[in-house]
Amino acid sequence: MVVIDGAFGEGGGQILRTSLALSLVTCKPFQIERIRANRKKPGLGKQHLTAVNAAAQVGSAHVQGNSLGSMELTFAPQQIIPGRYHFVVGTAGSSTLVLQTILPALLTVPTRSELILEGGTHNPLAPSFDFLEKTFLPILCRMGVNITVSLERPGFYPAGGGKFSALIEPTNQLSRLDLFERGIIKKCSATALLSKLPQHIGERELNILERELGWPARNLTIEEVQNPYGPGNALIAKVECEHITTVFTGFGERGVRAETVAHKLAEEIREYLDADVPVDRHLADQLILPMALAGGGGFRTIAPTTHTLTNIEVLKQFLAIDVSLAQLNPAVWEVTIKNP
Repeated sequence: MVVIDGAFGEGGGQILRTSLALSLVTCKPFQIERIRANRKKPGLGKQHLTAVNAAAQVGSAHVQGNSLGSMELTFAPQQIIPGRYHFVVGTAGSSTLVLQTILPALLTVPTRSELILEGGTHNPLAPSFDFLEKTFLPILCRMGVNITVSLERPGFYPAGGGKFSALIEPTNQLSRLDLFERGIIKKCSATALLSKLPQHIGERELNILERELGWPARNLTIEEVQNPYGPGNALIAKVECEHITTVFTGFGERGVRAETVAHKLAEEIREYLDADVPVDRHLADQLILPMALAGGGGFRTIAPTTHTLTNIEVLKQFLAIDVSLAQLNPAVWEVTIKNP
């Protein structure tokens, strides 16, 4: 039984989700204690519980402690079962994170799976659907994965109500990937996504990107949600390079000026562009697990976050894998994953 301290390092829900994903793939049971102990609302929240129950269904697992607010959980998978699943977070909690929890396991079975996921699709502190579709999944496809996703309706905080589908084909073995260069920049563009909000919000956000990043106005667009569930705003920027497309997302919040949202996003994009690396800090968090399952890989990124460092430590609890981090210069780090 693997024992995980849920308050270690970053101390958030990612520790739980990574543990669930690795437990399913390795068939190793685990116990996690002090789940999200340092958070304002500790224990299992709605989206964490949805991830646990989704993993339990997919892995025919025996589970103890799967209730709202629980600080401890025991999870013992039995067998991965592909098929059709429908998972509903029930709040604006991230549905994309639920997918990422069960995706590695569903790649290992002999037949396809079809998923419908409902909840938040454009949330702060979680990968947006656009990041999932345009950045994360294309990288997995280069590693041998065949998965397609389709957004039916975006879901924003606090209303939620988002919905998307995923079709997952099995793969025998993930292929190693090394991602050390992003290549030439082909195009930079941005979309201000609005749901039940006035158009001037998007115009102000895009004006900031045009002014601070020098992106041409022809590449800046406003998109209004046609089937809105609740109010919301996401500023989605895309940097298309020779070897990778990276999506950056800023989120409108009540009481926060549109200019502030856009300025913060522009700073994040500028840091990425100035470093001349292929992998941004958010993708770095998520590449380590599939590269470890592939038996190795490597990439260059900016300074690793506590999410990344924590994910590495959880990974080592389930897999015999070496992960090394080397700082190449003040702005660039290289991450290498290999079998010992």
